[in-house]
Amino acid sequence: MTTKVIQILKQQRFFVITSVFLVIIVLAAMASNPFVKRYFLLQTAQSQSGTLQLATEGLRLTLDRYARIPALIAARPEISAFLNNTGSSALKKQAESLLLETANALGAEGVYLEDATGKLIAKSGQEDGAVTTENGGYYRPYFDQVIAGGIGQYFAMSTQTGQRGYFYAAPVRSAGRIKGVVAVRFTVNQFESSLRDGNSEVIVRDSNDIVFISSRNEWNLKSLTRLSDQKRAIIASAEQYPLDLLQYLPNEQREFQSNISLIEIQTSDENDQFIATTSLIARAGWRVTILTPTRPSTVLAVLTAGSIIISALLIAAVALLIRQRQVRLAEKLAAENRTKLQLEQKVAERTSELNQSNTRLIAEVEERKNAELRLRKTQTELIQAGKLAALGQMSAAISHEFNQPLAATKAYAENANQYLERDRKEEATTNIGHIVSMVDRMSSIAKHLRNFARMPQERTKSISLSQVMNSVYQLMRPQISAAGVDFIFEDPDEDLRVIGGDVRLQQVIVNLLRNSLDAVENVDDPRITMKTDQNGEKINIIVQDNGPGISDETLGQIFDPFFSTKQAGQGMGLGLSISYNIIKDFGGEISATNDPEGGAIFKVTLLLAERVEVSEAAQ
Repeated sequence: MTTKVIQILKQQRFFVITSVFLVIIVLAAMASNPFVKRYFLLQTAQSQSGTLQLATEGLRLTLDRYARIPALIAARPEISAFLNNTGSSALKKQAESLLLETANALGAEGVYLEDATGKLIAKSGQEDGAVTTENGGYYRPYFDQVIAGGIGQYFAMSTQTGQRGYFYAAPVRSAGRIKGVVAVRFTVNQFESSLRDGNSEVIVRDSNDIVFISSRNEWNLKSLTRLSDQKRAIIASAEQYPLDLLQYLPNEQREFQSNISLIEIQTSDENDQFIATTSLIARAGWRVTILTPTRPSTVLAVLTAGSIIISALLIAAVALLIRQRQVRLAEKLAAENRTKLQLEQKVAERTSELNQSNTRLIAEVEERKNAELRLRKTQTELIQAGKLAALGQMSAAISHEFNQPLAATKAYAENANQYLERDRKEEATTNIGHIVSMVDRMSSIAKHLRNFARMPQERTKSISLSQVMNSVYQLMRPQISAAGVDFIFEDPDEDLRVIGGDVRLQQVIVNLLRNSLDAVENVDDPRITMKTDQNGEKINIIVQDNGPGISDETLGQIFDPFFSTKQAGQGMGLGLSISYNIIKDFGGEISATNDPEGGAIFKVTLLLAERVEVSEAAQ
């Protein structure tokens, strides 16, 4: 088996190993995605522990603020005096005044006084606390709690006013007996409004899993578990919530860790998924839950899997690159070794024959010297032939421009000779004048061709705009005439000077005129206008045609390199790109727009130089 075959087999084995590695990484990333998602969800839940603690403590402090108030009110002598003599109007007024003053000072919704039978005998104001019925029957469990010897507390929503409130109650004792009950009611609206400021949702549930405080209004009085008939009957008997408002909020829950679960809540036509972190307020039997959307964690999990796959691809690419370089290096070393062995064999052979081949070698050296001289001579002839070919192309272009003036000069010379033979000196003089005019025209053409053909300089300076535009006109006049175009040229002021370079600015204007000629090629009445427009410290060179105009799509990329709307072989798409860069070098601007009446307008904006009368030599 040859070395080349062994290298190919090794290369194929490496590719197979790399492909298996990539497949394993991709499968591992896909398989680990649920675990990565779970990790991010747990991180999100743990990051919300501080927010949950603040919300729980805030609600607990709100409850604790009112917890001791009923006992303090119950200890007031005015309350005991009124309970001992409930028929006294003066004592009732004094007690209700105390209750009203306390409610105003605490910001409570109401303060109520009941007798030992549960009958409401005094309250802080005209509000309906919905504490008892008028006939003395009670329906709030806090009353039972107080009568049983404990501290009464209860949360409920008024079936009459719709207000949600929390009740704290304490007994009024006299001579070791409970004479009555003092209850304080406060709302949780202020606490609920503060929950809406965060990015997560917050809900507070009672022992029946009913949401009674929420950062979303539509979740209030919704149960996360289906209420049994027995629980609904208990709620109805205590009138804790209006039964017609209690509804089941469709959801699915999956526990992650203690007090952390994944919950999906159905809202309207879509489902919202959250990671839920729960804390317990034992005194009230409430559970405070922070609901954080799982979408960011899901996105992070996907990005992590994508990062693993991309990293694996990069590692594989680097490994392939290193392997390829190693293979090339091994091939190079092998080739060098083969060459070295061949050279050593040749040296050994040549050494044995050296004494016999000296004469032959000298002859070969002489022959090679002669061959080298012939090669150099041939190269010189080829270079000269290239120069002649270039001169031939230039001569063809120049003869095309000179053909018409030369033909006219010949005709004028022949006519002048005939006029002289006939002694018609005046006509001969006129023809000679025409000959001089043709010679001046050929000289002007040669001058413009020479200026336009020579290499431009890179620096910018003050140049005559009139000279540049007239030179372009002289260069382009034969093509314009041949195309039958109505050419309107408004020659600018001779003293008008701009910042730029003669040859490069000529190149830009020639490119614009050639594009306009192409644009009006199929127009019935072709027309091209070249003019200037001064605007403060700037001058605009405007080239306008009445062609079909430029499409909106083309306008956006007309100055991009290699972009062309011409057919293949008619242009490389570099003319306008080169023109754009030239004008930028001058510190100016070039733009293309469409005329509302039809046709395209190209505008070149240049900076004005100092207006002087002395013209400079062409750049």
